[in-house]
Amino acid sequence: MYQTILLALDTSPADRAIVDHIKALGAMMGSRVVLLHVATSAQAKWRGDDAAGEEVSESQKYLNGMQQELESAGLTAQAVLCYGEPASEIVKYVESNNCDLIAMGTHGHRLLGDILHGFTASKVQHRVSVPVLLLRAR
Repeated sequence: MYQTILLALDTSPADRAIVDHIKALGAMMGSRVVLLHVATSAQAKWRGDDAAGEEVSESQKYLNGMQQELESAGLTAQAVLCYGEPASEIVKYVESNNCDLIAMGTHGHRLLGDILHGFTASKVQHRVSVPVLLLRAR
């Protein structure tokens, strides 16, 4: 059913719940999991693939660790680092790579928190035609 799951990560503790959930779902479905993080610094937005620095290196290190974790659990995993605005980059990746499911952890903010921290999950779910699984962090 879900051959390719895009697991969008923000490198925060909120990722843990969705990672654990997708490890179980992916194993049950025999899915390939794409771990995607979007670097959002000014340099990342302007330089894209040529961006460097602490944010980029720490993000890649985090993705590589998550990839190893999923592969150790028997899943096929791929780490992808994108640059720019998170919702736009997630949607662009899904549209060009035939993902069957998008999985994202949420922080559970309410109105003021959403205004301050953005509406990434909401933006994504309203711009794609594939199912979106949102799991609130514990």
